[in-house]
Order: sequence, then structure tokens, then C-alpha cells
Amino acid sequence: MQADVVKDADVVVVGAGAAGLSAASALGNAGLSVTLLEARDRIGGRIFTLLDPKLCVPIELGAEFIHGRPPETWDLLERRQVQISEVDGDNWCVEEGRIGPCDFFSNVDKILQKMKTSARKSDQSFAEFLRDYSSKLKHTPELQRAKRWSTGYVTGFNAADPALVGVNWLVQGMRAEEQIEGDRAFRAEHGYTDLIEIFQHRLQDGGVAVRKNTVVESIQWRPGRVEITANCPNGIARLAAPRVLVTVPLGVLQARVDDKGAIRFIPELPTNKQDAIRNIEMGKVIRVTLRFRERFWEDLPKFREKNSQTMDGMSFLFSHDDWFPTWWTAAPAKLPLLVGWAPFHCAARLSGRSESFVIEQSIETLHRLLGVSTQELDTLLEHAYFHDWQSDAFSRGAYSYGKVGHGGAQRTLAAPVENTLFFAGEATDVGGHNGTVHGAIASGRRAAAEIAHAARVTLGSTSATA
Repeated sequence: MQADVVKDADVVVVGAGAAGLSAASALGNAGLSVTLLEARDRIGGRIFTLLDPKLCVPIELGAEFIHGRPPETWDLLERRQVQISEVDGDNWCVEEGRIGPCDFFSNVDKILQKMKTSARKSDQSFAEFLRDYSSKLKHTPELQRAKRWSTGYVTGFNAADPALVGVNWLVQGMRAEEQIEGDRAFRAEHGYTDLIEIFQHRLQDGGVAVRKNTVVESIQWRPGRVEITANCPNGIARLAAPRVLVTVPLGVLQARVDDKGAIRFIPELPTNKQDAIRNIEMGKVIRVTLRFRERFWEDLPKFREKNSQTMDGMSFLFSHDDWFPTWWTAAPAKLPLLVGWAPFHCAARLSGRSESFVIEQSIETLHRLLGVSTQELDTLLEHAYFHDWQSDAFSRGAYSYGKVGHGGAQRTLAAPVENTLFFAGEATDVGGHNGTVHGAIASGRRAAAEIAHAARVTLGSTSATA
């Protein structure tokens, strides 16, 4: 039996990821009537934290690190006195079958700094920049090595195709990171659960109505009026409001109308908005977290000089592997956990495959990189955690990046339409923080301020900053 529910609110927010939570809580605490719709059975979006029952530590299936010291995240956590620890430890590399401490960072930094100083109005892709850069230098093994590692950095950190990602977008991100000590990484004590719980309290304080398992199918709009049709457990729900804030991931906006989770706008979005959606790219990532019986890598590498460094203090492990090129530990905590990171083409090879296949490939990768037999690794493996964000109908990718030649796409995507349709989410961030939780939070606050201005209400100081 279908339920035809008609409810009015001042604002309907679609999507309960970081941007939606940020905006909804700010608007609710400003006195507006807010309904927050979420397709999943949980809030958080691409923040998805589980608790490992044996180790009693958070396992992140989505966002994990706090990149730098962004006030959007730090102010919230510090106000609640959440303990934050810095990621610390040794970086190890596997190259041409040899494993040892990494020594490529300075050469990669030279390339990135050159890219930063050569950024220009006529944008180019990172791959094009790298070709131009190397064409002016003597071709040496060291140059080829630096180019390979720098490409690995761009694809790994940004989940980006080097032939598509724009240099100007990369440079904007580098400059934004410098402002917040973005070369440092941190974790909250209970993972991103701490942040989600803060937003839950703020939603309750603001009287925000949260409806989970509610999949928005269409948004029919005209200036000053929105009617939303959604599929919920009791049938079809219809909601009305003067304004709607859409915070779903870019991948959902890019989905075809007949795809699961896609939203149909009636009438269609303006052409410039549709162009912006097409001209931002959704990066691909597959990650897997493996829990072992013990930290088997502590005494590696197996063959080394007497008294030479072991991998006991390892934080990150970098390689050029075709499946999982990057790994990291729980450092500084000494836990038997390894996280495998497969970006870009690696993710494309793994996405849509079974969980057992992904785990098998992760074990094979560790065998290749560390020289430990697959039989021993299988014996040591206790549990694996995995989520395919590309195959998830409500994300359809990991996080966004800027395509070459389309530097204004994020700003166009973020712009309101007729003071009726508003947009937020990490893909709409215009400050160089795409792909981050703090970028999503900032975009939610920006959209909340736009809506408050249109509704002629004032966001309280705590609403904007807490």
C-alpha cells in the first residue's frame, strides 16, 4: 500500500553526508523548519565508520584522515574535547622488487613546485605538464623515476586520471593545503564517528526532521516552490518547500535518469549547470582494510644488513603495483591492521568484482610487495572490511576532481538557481578543498548562508562555526 504524504518545510535538504549535515544543522538552529532526506539507512554519506569488535577501534570504509588543520573539522572536534592524534611513522617504498625507506619525496616535490609556478590561464592536464617539463631536461633514469612517482602521487592522492585532471585545479589545491598544514594528517579518537555524533546532536537541537531510507526520485520546481517525490519504506512520499538543498555526490548528479538513485529535475537544470556536472570528474577508489592476527611486518624486510631499520614503525608503503599501490597502518598505534588503497585504473579493475576477489588481490599484492607467502598471509588474516563506492548507487565514485580547462565548473555547480534550488557537497567547493570532509562541511555552510539570506533569517554565530 502506498503512502502519499504531503509535508511542508521551509527547506528540504537532500543527502545526509557532511555537507547536508552541516547545512541542515545550521538552518535548523537558525529557526527554519528543515527536513533532511537520506537514501541510506544511516547518515554520514561517504563517511562510514564501523567498530572492529576484537580491537575495539574504528574501521573507516570511507573518509579516514583529517587533512591538515582545517577549522571546519577541528573547531567541532576540539569544542567537544575529542582526542586527535597525528599520523606518524616511517614511509617505505617498493621499487623494482626492492624494499626500503622512501627517498623520492624531494624529487617529486621539485616537479610539483615547478607545476605550481608554471600554472597559467591556458590550463593543461598533469600528463601534458609532465611531458613539457621533461622535454626540457636530460632524460635520465632519475628523471623517469621522479615522473613515475609524481604521477603515482597525483593518481593516488586525488584519485585522478593524469590525462584529465587540470594543473590549475591541482595548484589551487596545493595552495589551499598550505594554508591549513595539509601535509600533515590526523585521526579522531573514534574515527569520523565523533564528527557524525556532533552533527546528530546539532540536528536534534535544531529540530531537524531526519528521514532515512528515503530515495528522492524527482524534484519538480518553479521559482519559490519545490515538490519532491521520494520512495520510502511506506511507499511514495511527497514533500513541498520553498527551497531545496541538493547535497548528493557528483556521481549521483551524473547518473542517467533511469539509474538507481538518480534524481530527475523537472524542468531540467539550466544548461550551464548540466555542463558543470559533466565537466567535473568523479575519482575512483577501492580500499580494503585487513585485520591480521599479528603485525607480521614488524621484522621485515627479511633480507637486510645487521642492525638496519625494520618496518616496525611503518606508516605508509608506496609502490607502483597495478592492484593496490598504496598501503598504510594505524600508526602511531601498534595495531595489526593494514589498509590497501587502489585509485584510478586500479579501482576500475576492482570495482564491481566480488568482495572475495578484492581481498584475494590485496593478499596477492602484499605477497608481491613484502615477500610473505600468500599461504602465510591467508593464515594470519582474521577479517577484511570492504565497500565498493563506485558500485554504490548513492555515491557512484569516491570524490571529485577538476578536469583540465574547466576551472569554473565547481563555482557554476555551487550557484543557486532562482533562489529555489541550492547545491552543496565537496564537488561544489571553490576553495581548493574538493574531495575532503572539511570541503564538504564548508560547502554546506556556504549553502546554508545563501538559503538564510533568501529566507531573510540570520544564522547564529554558533550555527556558522560549530
